[in-house]
Amino acid sequence: MTDIQTPSAAPSRRLDAIDRKILRVLQEDASLSVAEIGERVGLSSTPCWKRVQRLETEGIITGKVALVDQNKIGLGLSVFVSVESDDHSDEWLRQFATVVSAMPEVIEFYRMAGDVDYVLRVVVADMQSYDLFYKKLIGAIALKNVTSRFAMEKIKSVTALPVPPLELPKPHILPARSPAETRV
Repeated sequence: MTDIQTPSAAPSRRLDAIDRKILRVLQEDASLSVAEIGERVGLSSTPCWKRVQRLETEGIITGKVALVDQNKIGLGLSVFVSVESDDHSDEWLRQFATVVSAMPEVIEFYRMAGDVDYVLRVVVADMQSYDLFYKKLIGAIALKNVTSRFAMEKIKSVTALPVPPLELPKPHILPARSPAETRV
């Protein structure tokens, strides 16, 4: 069965400024050595390695991958597929999630709020390949409506999350005293 990801709460421990720098560096280039990462964030190798290990153990770093140019491997068509369903039961969702997650053409899959129930990001070679995917999708499970939107040009695509800066504690401001309170 497919694990359905739900938004999680904030990390179990507070990320400090160094952790955040490590995350930014790794998202830019995960092939760097621990020594190179440490140099960029101001740590020696051992403390840097320990921090990276802790970020992995805590599930903040979920994996390291090679990014591949979809066009250079023959997957030139990106399609955003909106799906509406008449059935919103847990059983239907589990079945739908299992079916869609098993389709390698689907590289992103979201349950949505608003006028559509789900959005899929699909990459295929061409229109004929998409038509085969579409027929496979609508034949696998009952759907109310499927709308396909074809990307004409990729304007921006990044994998790095915008790691928020460390929020500094707000200074405690004492209330203003009246002139009578300031006399000794």
